[in-house]
Order: sequence, then C-alpha cells, then structure tokens
Amino acid sequence: MAKYLVTGAAGFIGRSIAASLVARGDAVRGVDNFATGKRENLLGLEAMEFVEGDLADLDVCRAVCAGVEVIFHEAALPSVPRSVLDPIGSNVACVDATVNLLWAAKEAGVRRVVYAASSSAYGDTPTLPKHEQMLPNPISPYAVAKLTGEYYMRSFARVYGLETVSLRYFNVFGPYQDPASQYSGVLAVFCRKMLAGEQPTIYGDGETSRDFTFIQNTVEGNLLAAEAPAGLVSGRVMNVATGVRITLNEVVEVLRGITGYAGPVAYAPERAGDIKHSLADITLAGELLGYAPSVTLEEGLRRTVEWYRRSRE
Repeated sequence: MAKYLVTGAAGFIGRSIAASLVARGDAVRGVDNFATGKRENLLGLEAMEFVEGDLADLDVCRAVCAGVEVIFHEAALPSVPRSVLDPIGSNVACVDATVNLLWAAKEAGVRRVVYAASSSAYGDTPTLPKHEQMLPNPISPYAVAKLTGEYYMRSFARVYGLETVSLRYFNVFGPYQDPASQYSGVLAVFCRKMLAGEQPTIYGDGETSRDFTFIQNTVEGNLLAAEAPAGLVSGRVMNVATGVRITLNEVVEVLRGITGYAGPVAYAPERAGDIKHSLADITLAGELLGYAPSVTLEEGLRRTVEWYRRSRE
C-alpha cells in the first residue's frame, strides 16, 4: 500500500519528488495522463506503483487516493502561454482536477495534501520581494487557475479538516525539464539551444528578472511541508524559492561560461501574460518548515547543463 501519492509523476517536478521518495525507500504511487509528462521520465522509478489516468475523472482520483497518507499534487498544465491560448483546458487540468483530487482525498482519509502553487498568483505588482501577505493579482488564466487551487486547499482545510499546504514555486529548473516544447521553461530552452550552438531567444529586452529555483530546493521544500506540524502549516500558503533574482541577460552570460556558447542572442516581443520581475521572500517557509535553499543558481545551472549534455549523448 502506497504511503505517498505523486500526481504528475511523469512530469519534471513530480518525477523529481517521486525519485526522492523512492530513494528513501518509501512506498510511492504515481499518476499521470501524459498530457505533458513523458514515459521515459519513469525510467529508474520501477519501485513506484504507477497509474495512467486523468485527474479530471473523479473515479481515477478515488482509485489513486486509496490507502494514501500524503499527496504531492504536482499535476497541471504548467504554462502561461498555453493558458492564454486555451483557458478552458487550463481550468480543467488545474481547477477541476484539483477539486476532484481533494474530494477523493477527503473520502479516503488522506492526512495531508501538499499543493504546487505558483508565484504567478502575485501578478505584476511592482513590490519586491513577493510575500504571502500581498493581495493576489493574477494576470494569465494559468495564474487564476493555480490561485483557485490555493483557495480550494484552504477551504478543504477549514471545512473538512484535510491538512493542506500550498507552496508557491518560483521558476523551477533542473534535470528532466522538457527543453523541446514551445511551452518549456526558459532555462531548459536556453540550455538545449546553447549546448547545440543554436541562438537562444529572449522575449523582451532581457531585463526581465526571475527568482530561478533549482529543482532540489523545490523537492526539499515539499518533503518538509509533508512533515511540518499541522498546527503551524495546515491551510497555509508559502513561497519556496531562493530569495535571489537575476535578469535573463545575466543568465545568458552565466550559461555562456558553462556551455561554451559564443554566438549572439535574439530578442523578440514580450509574450502576453508574462510578468516583468519576480523575487520571493522565503522568510515564512524558513520559519514554518525550516526551509533554506541548499543549491545556488550557478551550481544548479552547472548540474542542469551537465544533465542535458549527458542526455544528448
């Protein structure tokens, strides 16, 4: 019987959490519909029980929640541009699926759900760093959908007593992030292109800044959130990031040194729904979870580039 359920287990973040649990020797169940997840990401996770299914189907949610103690809910359609083109699909994957999962978790007696929330909930307010007491101001349909999930987490904690913790991620990157999709994270795209000697494209003037967070930091935040005292964290929202920001122009220069790319950079118009600057205040996660990022941006970029380099061989 699985102790942990990881939704989106064939995706970038879900796979990384599942791998850490399996490495600890925990009993893990994963679920994915492969809308964005990849079957090859399950290699090395043979010890994990895996279910192919869509969380938009309540019966699937009931099946995967049975006997589980803790859920890491990573499944979504994680893309602002995709949500702009298909807000209905984004809502189904991020809202309908989350409500189904919460209801099934309540029915099954699950102890806690740790939810992959998003820094996009803050919107483009000029205040930096972003802290959890700020009023949300989502721009894209994706941001609205992820924020709605937060509200459902809080509601289920208050109304049904289901322990929930929402972690707002800030631009997570690292191994297993798909660099080939048009909706891929910018660092995954940069790494792939620059390793191949291809020209990377920056949307905007390159002065857009982000709090890029290496995947190991995100995984550690999730594992801490699963075990923190309920009285401290249930129903709460907190940032999981590094508390340091860097512009896209600066990132490209760092990656030049790691990849050896010496060519030019292309610039294109800014994309609809994107925000200009993002930086997390991680004080609350430090206080409630004992969270502190263990991997710096540059070290994370080195590890990521090396993984993409090996995966091309």
